[in-house]
Amino acid sequence: MNPKYEVVIGLEVHAQLLTDTKIFCGCSTKFGSSPNSNICPVCLGHPGVLPVLNKKVVEYTVLMGLATNCRINEKSVFARKNYFYPDLPKGYQISQYEEPICEHGKVTIEFKDGSKKDIGVTRIHMEEDAGKSIHDLGDDTMIDLNRTGTPLMEIVSEPDMRSAEEAVLYLNKIKQVLLYLGICDGNMEEGSLRCDANISIRLRGETKLGTKAELKNMNSFRNVEKAIEYEIERQIDIIEDGGKIIQQTLLWNAELNQVIPMRTKEEAHDYRYFPDPDLMPVIVDEKWRNEINATLPELPDSRRERFIAEYRLPVYDAQVLTSSRELADYYERVLTETDDFKSASNWVMTDVLKTINEQKISVKDFSVSPQNLGKLVSLISKNTISGKIAKEVFPEMISIEKDPETIVKEKNLVQISDTSELETAIVKILDANPKDVQDYLGGKEKAIGFFVGQIMRETKGKANPQIVNELLKKKLEERR
Repeated sequence: MNPKYEVVIGLEVHAQLLTDTKIFCGCSTKFGSSPNSNICPVCLGHPGVLPVLNKKVVEYTVLMGLATNCRINEKSVFARKNYFYPDLPKGYQISQYEEPICEHGKVTIEFKDGSKKDIGVTRIHMEEDAGKSIHDLGDDTMIDLNRTGTPLMEIVSEPDMRSAEEAVLYLNKIKQVLLYLGICDGNMEEGSLRCDANISIRLRGETKLGTKAELKNMNSFRNVEKAIEYEIERQIDIIEDGGKIIQQTLLWNAELNQVIPMRTKEEAHDYRYFPDPDLMPVIVDEKWRNEINATLPELPDSRRERFIAEYRLPVYDAQVLTSSRELADYYERVLTETDDFKSASNWVMTDVLKTINEQKISVKDFSVSPQNLGKLVSLISKNTISGKIAKEVFPEMISIEKDPETIVKEKNLVQISDTSELETAIVKILDANPKDVQDYLGGKEKAIGFFVGQIMRETKGKANPQIVNELLKKKLEERR
């Protein structure tokens, strides 16, 4: 990017809420149903029908407002946003405009070097989704209205981001909070989390905002980053060539890695907003707000800090473990069976995550219960088995779903800590390798690693390594 310019980015994030029914009617929100099967006169806007607000939508939106430090307005009003698309059967979308339910919040993003930045949240409001136009079924465009009336929450940021990296960090944080709250599944490919980016450039040091373009159709975090980077360079090239930026909506084409003009960007007056006459204002009084606040879970930032303070974990471990609520919950359930916090962290971050990534499942579907993993870690901490034996037990736990104590007992894998038994094995190895004994006694201390390896092989990995090292050094010194 040309250093004489500064980019200004604001994001509009649409999150589909995890309610069973639509925002203003009782139709199902289930994804993947046959086209036009989850519809009724209300979501199709037939004459004479009246919308009825889904209470859960209000509660979920307030939760997000509380989680992003927003002011929760006691009164908010639904408005009609008028525009004409084939997949919008009513000819308007019910949204919120002048009086949204949540305003003036912020989220904090963190960079790789540990530095942080606050990104303002202008507003969060409720609205209904439109239908879907399908263009890839021949010459005709097909319309599926199943999605019409699905509850959305729009999260509008301040134009506080100055790079594609910041935009992706912000979007990641929004998704993480949504998943922690359990109010959206965050699936960008299915469209349940969508992001539009408003991008403009200006000379560095300038305070006036430049003309913005809106980017749509970015269905992954990688595409968000690539599209924003492309648009920044496109705008700079236009300015450098003496041209002017046109306010317009652009679609990102991931196959061509370029933007395609969709339409000139509308202003608010183009939508002719007015209060919806069929819906009463939404009143969230202090009592209701406090009830919703009581359901707010521990959020990722505070949970990460607690993991560092309470479990004495490195920052990196705490970041990984709190990256999702399910993973953090899993880790803390592991700790019901062991107090070896760091060892438990290592097992979750390496063995558990490796397995669930290979199996392409979520941690909640992982066959090894957190309690059984905690028992395995405890067996190592108590020197009942070695770490090496534990690595053999773990795959057994995955495949047959037995607790580790049973597997260790059935396979006779208990660690050998009996000194007389270990001394017998040590003497046998030393007698069989006189040259290596002389090398060690002559100053080649690395030879001890060879002896430990031979003893572990002799005992099939069951020897207690700590006791082996102590006895081995003693027996070697006796041969001086």
